Amino acid sequence: MENLQSADVVGLFVQLAALLAAARLLGEGMRMLRQPPVVGEILAGIVLGPTVLGHIAPGFQKALFPMEGPSWIAVDGIATVGVALLLFVAGLEIDLGAVRRLGRAAVGTGALALAIPLTLGTALGWLAPGFFGAVTSAGHSPLTFALFFGVALSIAAMPVIAKTLIDLDLFRTDVGMVVMSAATFNDLVGWIAFSIVLGMMGGEAHGASSVWVTIALTLGFTAACMTLLRAAVHAVLPWIQSRMSWPGGVLGFVLVLALLASAATEAMGIHAMFGAFLAGVAVGDSVHFRERTRETIHQFVTNAFAPIFLAAIGLKVDILAHFDGPLVATVFALACAGMIGGASLGARWGGFPPREALAIGLGMNSRGAMEIILGLLAFQAGLIRETMFVALLLMAVGTSVMSGPLMKRALGLGNRKQLMDLLRPALYVKDLGAVSSRRAIDVLAGLASKAAGLPPERIADEVWRREEEVGTGLGQGIALPHARIPGLKRPVLVVGRSAEGIPFSSPDQAPSHLVLLLLSPADDPVGHLETVASLTRRLHDPATREAVHRAATFDELRAAFATAPEHGAMAKVAVS
Repeated sequence: MENLQSADVVGLFVQLAALLAAARLLGEGMRMLRQPPVVGEILAGIVLGPTVLGHIAPGFQKALFPMEGPSWIAVDGIATVGVALLLFVAGLEIDLGAVRRLGRAAVGTGALALAIPLTLGTALGWLAPGFFGAVTSAGHSPLTFALFFGVALSIAAMPVIAKTLIDLDLFRTDVGMVVMSAATFNDLVGWIAFSIVLGMMGGEAHGASSVWVTIALTLGFTAACMTLLRAAVHAVLPWIQSRMSWPGGVLGFVLVLALLASAATEAMGIHAMFGAFLAGVAVGDSVHFRERTRETIHQFVTNAFAPIFLAAIGLKVDILAHFDGPLVATVFALACAGMIGGASLGARWGGFPPREALAIGLGMNSRGAMEIILGLLAFQAGLIRETMFVALLLMAVGTSVMSGPLMKRALGLGNRKQLMDLLRPALYVKDLGAVSSRRAIDVLAGLASKAAGLPPERIADEVWRREEEVGTGLGQGIALPHARIPGLKRPVLVVGRSAEGIPFSSPDQAPSHLVLLLLSPADDPVGHLETVASLTRRLHDPATREAVHRAATFDELRAAFATAPEHGAMAKVAVS
């Protein structure tokens, strides 16, 4: 039996320590700059790899990361586990219910955001494979490369998108919900498509029948996970939570499930990560899966395993040596045009005005680790050259960095000052006297009616329709029901308290003791988003939240909002 020798063990730990330390440091640096940490984690590998360290001290770089031998095989194995778990976490973020609730806007946006870049990339990959870095001598058919390029341009990155929306305080707005729901649709269909492309890569050596077998296995496994596995997880989770310790019992169960699903799809010739992704969807869709468990897994994976995988990517290629300017510019332009154009058209078809539709398209344009994973697998399979892998890597990093600032510019966020003018004593009720969210909305709508100049029943119906689509509980005892109402001349904010607490749909499932009802004119989406962002930004500051809960009078409540910090990262809020 072969074992790692002492020198191999030393090398393994040093390599892991170097990758993790650099990834975390640069990831935190990006976070301080309000950029996705994934960008810093990828840059860490570029710095430690042949692109930077390899040019400065090539001998030291090769000694630190030899890229062969037992220690490197172990590192590569850990990175493989990391990418599978990263896709498992991405699957946990999929909210199938949100797609059903938002219907036309979500499906239309997701479908066009997938179909347009997929069609564009497939057509150009078929017509000009040589320009786009296809390896024509590897025995792969032109169709396989064309489909790969189409899929590589069309899959969004849900973790990066979620982080961008949270940073902009847009997660619970109509724009944020449509972006996340469309990304859910996009990722689910896109990853199924890419798993088929992976099967085609492996099946070509065994003939067309093997390709069709892999496609059938992919679709069959997906159907089984979305039906049988979802039902089994839903049935088993309560038993585990009631009889096993937390969080160990649930963590052990879901991670074993992820690993077994990964093994199953790898055995089918698809890829281990696809099984992990589907397992994540099945687990995350259960109402019995707790938010704190999701957050524990998220922190465990994104701060330990995922950084090692992402940093290791930069070790595999010399970006400077394989940088092709025209190819990088073309891939970047095609990716942005296809995704932004497709998602924006879908949002317009779903009823959003032009500026919001453009913001939705820009939000969907984040690629992050997803395109990098696709490119890495194609590169390892011999389907693409180093130049194409570098182009996809730079495209993923660039779209992740640009998404947030361009969304903010498209929506005009940060240009208005409304909140303190909206807080008025006449629109404050100390005791709602309600035991349900519908009754609380009715009471607040009655108070808002005079200021809004509209019948209370119409206000309540509009707000409740929005509440049924996506719950507006922020967690921590606070709810923010809101709606844009045709005919309303100016925004109205009504604040109500409940000592007993009212059950709104909140991530932490806690009752809401402070309910803020925001009404905005239907023709002022920018003002609505700005006010929602201003409220959530303040309410996610712990000191402000404590002050508003403690406030005994309207003046104390207004003072708490007036002294709250204007900026700061919003805490993570899961899709309900």
